[in-house]
Amino acid sequence: MPKGTNQKLKLYYLSRIMTEKTDDTHTLTMPEIQKYLEEYGVTADRKSLYDDLEALRILGIDVIGEKDGRNYAYHVGKKQFELAELKLLVDAIQSSKFITEKKSKELIRKLTSLASDYEASQLKRQVVVQGRIKTMNESIYYIVDDIHNAITNNRRIRFEYMRWNLFKKMELRRETPYEVSPWALIWDDENYYLIAYDAAEDKLKHYRVDKMRNIALLEDRREGRDCFQQCDMASYARKNFGMFGGGAVKVKLEFQNDMVGVLLDRFGKEIPIQQAQREGWSATSVDVALSDQFFGWIFSLGTKVKIIGPEEVTVRFADEMRTIGGLYENSHSRDLLWV
Repeated sequence: MPKGTNQKLKLYYLSRIMTEKTDDTHTLTMPEIQKYLEEYGVTADRKSLYDDLEALRILGIDVIGEKDGRNYAYHVGKKQFELAELKLLVDAIQSSKFITEKKSKELIRKLTSLASDYEASQLKRQVVVQGRIKTMNESIYYIVDDIHNAITNNRRIRFEYMRWNLFKKMELRRETPYEVSPWALIWDDENYYLIAYDAAEDKLKHYRVDKMRNIALLEDRREGRDCFQQCDMASYARKNFGMFGGGAVKVKLEFQNDMVGVLLDRFGKEIPIQQAQREGWSATSVDVALSDQFFGWIFSLGTKVKIIGPEEVTVRFADEMRTIGGLYENSHSRDLLWV
């Protein structure tokens, strides 16, 4: 049998064929394996393929041969990742706001290469991400890596911190850079946060990683170890972050101009922004999951954000506020009885 043009890559192509074309429910016979190899410019007789399949087993690829009628059929059993594990990783990537849509697709494409063609089709059916507000900071991968390096090397960092303006552009929150001691990264509410010690205020603070720019590692050693060790990170996250569920409704909101970043962070850069009648205020319309959690979020913004429509939403919110107020009025009456 004449040798193919890519004979030296025979074992490599055989490993690709077995991992991509087989799994627990899809097998290949020896003639089928030979046919696939020929497509790569490789020829092989049965005897050499038996030796090659054994070599793959030695290399750690779980090649299984089973009797199928009069022939043997081969497939790869246990792989580096099970299909259920790959699905879990794909779901985690899709639901992560801190990973851009472009990077999400790249990561998922790399994950699908770890599965067979048939398993990869199941992963691709999950790749649709509708309406998810992803971060717009393409360099977040490298920022996270820099932060990890600073933590590993016990170094302080300097960075610029950004915020949204009414023109939907990112601008510096302040002219002077921030200098802090990084201690941890927290993934909460689908965002990445840096937990760092601010020596000037002698306390821990958190920063959205996707809003950090131009990070630099300093020669200074980190500070605030005692402060960080005394802090319960789970409790810290519960106190400082959180939101939503319910029927979808388009809600009209008015907000003070300095709250634009809060609205863009929550609902994305595509929301419309118009000038409101009141000076220093703007208006927008957003699709929300109308729920107690949404009303709680609005309440947490105090007098800086107001629901102005539709009427049934404003009425429901006012009723909720009266109901909550009534609970406290009743509580006050009971307290008086105890006096």
